[in-house]
Amino acid sequence: MAKLDRLLALVHALSETTEGLTLDGMAERLGVNRRTAERMRDIIASHFDLDEIADDRRKRFLIRDSLRRVYTRPTPAEVAALQAEVEGQRAAGKAARAGQLASLLAKVKGALDDREKRRIDPDLDALARLQRTLVTAGPIATVAPETVTIVQSAILAGCCVEFNYSTDDRPEPRWRRVIPYGLVHGPLTYLLGKMPGREDQPVYFRLDRIIEPKLSEMLGCAPDDWDIDAWLADSFAVWRDEKQAVTLRVPASSAARARGWRFHRLQQIEELADGGLRIRFASGGMRELAEHLFTWGGELVIEGPEVLVATMRDRIVAAMTMLPAQGNMVTATDFVTTQAQGAE
Repeated sequence: MAKLDRLLALVHALSETTEGLTLDGMAERLGVNRRTAERMRDIIASHFDLDEIADDRRKRFLIRDSLRRVYTRPTPAEVAALQAEVEGQRAAGKAARAGQLASLLAKVKGALDDREKRRIDPDLDALARLQRTLVTAGPIATVAPETVTIVQSAILAGCCVEFNYSTDDRPEPRWRRVIPYGLVHGPLTYLLGKMPGREDQPVYFRLDRIIEPKLSEMLGCAPDDWDIDAWLADSFAVWRDEKQAVTLRVPASSAARARGWRFHRLQQIEELADGGLRIRFASGGMRELAEHLFTWGGELVIEGPEVLVATMRDRIVAAMTMLPAQGNMVTATDFVTTQAQGAE
């Protein structure tokens, strides 16, 4: 490890000097020849900001920043990735989330000195101009930034959140007090909350439907053994119904695609003798799972449970109503009846 030891020693020497070291000075300090010192300098320059000072006909080199600063300084790619996420959240209408990330971005840029800004600006401009977060089709919901702030404050303070809440089925707002069990971000942002004093499971509250939120005087926080990831894994998406054992069979022709796809975070994949796959997982949310499986039409078979098969038939009927009427077209009901008889 002698070479590594000499290289690290030179890094420290270059960071501790105030006047800089010449190549001859480096060689003398390390007990190597000038050519070796030159190669070591080049390696260090590829990882650190190595300043060069002209001293008559000789050049001196030094690392101006502390070594810790070198490892905490953001790269252009990291700043550009954060900037793309800010713009993507704004384009998706998620002003509250975008505001928090934009504040973080401003702090990251503000921590850079003029020399660092000049160093990363050319690369940052190029990456930011040609890098975007894709905004897909989905619900449009505006969440007030103060709503997110109040929910996060309640989590930190260990108290309940009080608010009025409305739904599509019940547009008249009703008062609620819940223990915050977490924030879940996605196409929509949800407060995961549980009514205090009840044994019910936590439920989702859409943040865009929360009206006049405030911190409650009642204390309440999630238990220390609460595992939000395990809770989320019990359902395919947001809707929660009885947990089902799901089995999907993928033919060999689609196996390559399925191996690179995540149907569920706890899925198990079985290799079949014919080159196909059998995918198993336990989850609720059969309607959302059925709608997702539409994208796999012709590429897999739902082996179970029966409730998922029935749900898929219902969604096919609903989907066929979107097609223009044709004189000889088989109706959705006929189609599903035929499929059911074939299954029997």
